[in-house]
Amino acid sequence: MQLSRPSRSLSAVSAKPIAARLILVLAASCALAFPVAAQDGKDVVATLNGQPITEQDLAMTLSDLQDQLGQVPPEGRRAAALTALVDIRTLAEKAEAAGLDKTDEFQSRLAFLRQRALHNAYFRDEVVNKVTDEEVRARYDKEVAATPPENEVRARHILLKTEEEAKAVIAELDAGAKFEDVAKEKSTGPTGPNGGDLGYFTRGRMVPEFEEAAFALDVGAYTEKPVKTQFGWHVIKLEDKRLVQPPAFADVKDQIRSVLLREHYFNLLNTLRSEAKVEISDPALKEAYDKANTAQLQQQPAQ
Repeated sequence: MQLSRPSRSLSAVSAKPIAARLILVLAASCALAFPVAAQDGKDVVATLNGQPITEQDLAMTLSDLQDQLGQVPPEGRRAAALTALVDIRTLAEKAEAAGLDKTDEFQSRLAFLRQRALHNAYFRDEVVNKVTDEEVRARYDKEVAATPPENEVRARHILLKTEEEAKAVIAELDAGAKFEDVAKEKSTGPTGPNGGDLGYFTRGRMVPEFEEAAFALDVGAYTEKPVKTQFGWHVIKLEDKRLVQPPAFADVKDQIRSVLLREHYFNLLNTLRSEAKVEISDPALKEAYDKANTAQLQQQPAQ
């Protein structure tokens, strides 16, 4: 049994799932193209057939193979990366010797990977590096200032199967019984062992009947009549009421940065797409392309 609805995110940190995944993919791609090398990245740690393998090579391998090497214990990852790099280079040498690097398929794939790396480089320089800590903080302050004040309450409840049982509990409370003790003894809800404590919640988090009853109470009071919801019959006590405090900047700064990355990226794409001349000869593909781009624009956050 769960009284609460799915929690709502503040507008400052909300992001639609597709766009959020897009930013994560881009950030990961950027990391793959530009891994952080130990020291200056030029320290030679090994050679293979006379060719150097540097710290930067290991860092790039670790980044590119992070899904596979992530399962390796930290102390063994550099060695695992070196093993993988040796395997990659030896097979690459054999492929070159066989002339595989001269095929049309390979050349097309190489051109695509080059374009992707350049895309990531531009994304890094024009988006990632331009979202500053000051901009993130300014966006946080702006959103906090624009958020209307809202109350939240802390409540306890005792959940019972029948109205008669709920009325009997209210009679016990009227006679002086302690709410928490009765909740531990008689509540059928999962919060019973905790004295019925639901913690703090805002409007929209609980089912409507429960919410209206809780917010209508004065602090310290409990409902004089049982409250019926889809879960059963409730006796509710209001413990506290206060204004909602904004989330701490440290807790949401990464989410705000993701929102700003998304906004900057979409703005950049809009500019570049308006300058690009795209001609699609396949009518079905053109319709699908236009539809996908329209949907993507609709997913952009409001400025």
